[in-house]
Amino acid sequence: MTVTFYDCATAPSPRRARILLAEKGIEVETVQVDLGKGEQLSDSFKAINPDCTVPVLKLKDGTVLSSNAGIAAWAEAYRPEPPLLGGTPAEKGLVAHWNAKVEFDGLMAVAETLRNGSPRMKDRALPGPENYAQIPELAERGRARLTRFMADLDAQLKGREFVAIDQLSVADITALVTVDFAKWVKVVPDESQADLLRWHAAMSARPSAKA
Repeated sequence: MTVTFYDCATAPSPRRARILLAEKGIEVETVQVDLGKGEQLSDSFKAINPDCTVPVLKLKDGTVLSSNAGIAAWAEAYRPEPPLLGGTPAEKGLVAHWNAKVEFDGLMAVAETLRNGSPRMKDRALPGPENYAQIPELAERGRARLTRFMADLDAQLKGREFVAIDQLSVADITALVTVDFAKWVKVVPDESQADLLRWHAAMSARPSAKA
């Protein structure tokens, strides 16, 4: 039995896992799940992940990991080099801190904006098996949060090559996906945010960014 990766090529969350697996050089068998057609809500997929979300990584022993955090932890233990969760205790703390900050301040803000503002997301304000009504005010708040996120990320990257530590980490992967995802709601870095734009260009040029 091989390691199986349940993916959706157009979605941001599985892209995070694809980039991480590519940086680690871990080969997997990929199964596409068409979110646009609602395949994540099918009985067959619910049997794999009752939360009806991707990414999902099914290991050779049948273990199912259905979050980016779980997939990253497994990948780091399975193939320690290159370390993407930090090496020293301080680095591990910094990577965890910045990854969580980018997720909360950036990635969640994009999702908040998109899911509460897009007509295509009507009654799908949250992912998962249940339907939730949109709250338009959350779309407005999400957009405001994104503007602040871009400014904060630019400030963090001043004079730095990477977000959290002096080498690539999952915080950079999450941030890259977040900045690209924000284009979906027409929020992009300001031209004055030179450090953010420099970092984004360098990250986008990595082969893993095309994974």
